[in-house]
Amino acid sequence: MLTLRHYNQDQIAHSHEHAQLVFGLRGQLEFEIAGRGSRIGQQCLAVVPASTHHACGSARGSHCLVLDIAHPDWIRERLGPHSASSLRLLERPDSLRLTAAQQRLVEWLAASPLNDPLIAEQGTVLLLATLASGCAPLGKRPPLSLAALTTYIDRHLAHPLQVADLARVAGLSVARLHARFLDETGQTPMNYVRQRRLQQGEALLRGTRLSVGEIAAQVGYASQSAFTAALVRAHGCTPRELRDKTAG
Repeated sequence: MLTLRHYNQDQIAHSHEHAQLVFGLRGQLEFEIAGRGSRIGQQCLAVVPASTHHACGSARGSHCLVLDIAHPDWIRERLGPHSASSLRLLERPDSLRLTAAQQRLVEWLAASPLNDPLIAEQGTVLLLATLASGCAPLGKRPPLSLAALTTYIDRHLAHPLQVADLARVAGLSVARLHARFLDETGQTPMNYVRQRRLQQGEALLRGTRLSVGEIAAQVGYASQSAFTAALVRAHGCTPRELRDKTAG
């Protein structure tokens, strides 16, 4: 039912009697279903209904998790209340975007021993039940949850933060998060982290009597001098001068 497949530049064009779901893992897969073209990459899903002609190929190679549905009765027997939405999903050709949680499940299954029949069957049930909550059309990408990322950053300002940490929170690859962040906010993820460090440091300067060194440590600067230099670059004043202005 669940298999890992690698696609290359060799074009595949056929149809089969069973429905199929193709989940992108790595690379880009050019997909055409019933004359509709799409590109399946990470966090994307192609829906191929039974007996629907489709073609696909990947110039640079693509890895996908493929789910072949043997028969609709199998879904009815095993998914219970989720079966109706799963069967509707398989009725028409489509290209969809998964949520971050759905993609994490796909990647977990891809790393599992799918040659074990029990794992493959239970994984299929879990995956279809998760998809029952819905997916967005591929052309309509939900915006980044900047609030969730900001909350995570603020909670971990005292620690070294990497783009990989934020990518895990967003459920994206490092490269995809970087591109999405730049596209949606106009700045890189690390520039945003530096901005939050400085903003939180300024708030502590204005609202507490903590020493400048303590504040620098709390918001993740390597030293008091590094915090002071960042403040001078941004506002042209030292921590003491900022406090004096606030007090005045």
